[in-house]
Amino acid sequence: MRAPIPEPEIGDLIEIFRPFYRHWAIYVGDGYVVHLAPPSEVAGAGMASVMSALTNRAIVKKELLCDVAGRDKYQVNNKHDNKYVPLPPNKIAKRAEELVGQEVLYKLTSENCEHFVNELRYGVPRSDQVRDFVLAAGIAGVGLAAMGLVGVMFSRNKQQKH
Repeated sequence: MRAPIPEPEIGDLIEIFRPFYRHWAIYVGDGYVVHLAPPSEVAGAGMASVMSALTNRAIVKKELLCDVAGRDKYQVNNKHDNKYVPLPPNKIAKRAEELVGQEVLYKLTSENCEHFVNELRYGVPRSDQVRDFVLAAGIAGVGLAAMGLVGVMFSRNKQQKH
């Protein structure tokens, strides 16, 4: 039998492992989280929620963590505590609760669920998923360009020998 997951503390960042990306929420107590979700987001939707991320509007929702996570695994991940000072837990929860029900701008690259929860906890909107994706895309692009250059040089070298 697996050990039960300990209940998060108020203000904790919750990382939910969806297929192909991470969904983020902030714990506000009594089993509830506040999170940013496109209007079509269904709690625990997993793969279907990837498609809902293609909208430009989102709703701030307060739902039970178990409903939001569904069958997906999750963990507390206050990964920037060593870089930024977290706001007091009661202030984080109050700010989060005040936003519930609001419709806000949603951009996958600059105003997503990870930006939202980091703004609430640290006062700094940031998304490592976006940064990591852009970095990986840049490295892949440089690699493809280098391969193309080697191909051109190899082709020219071959033509000069004939």
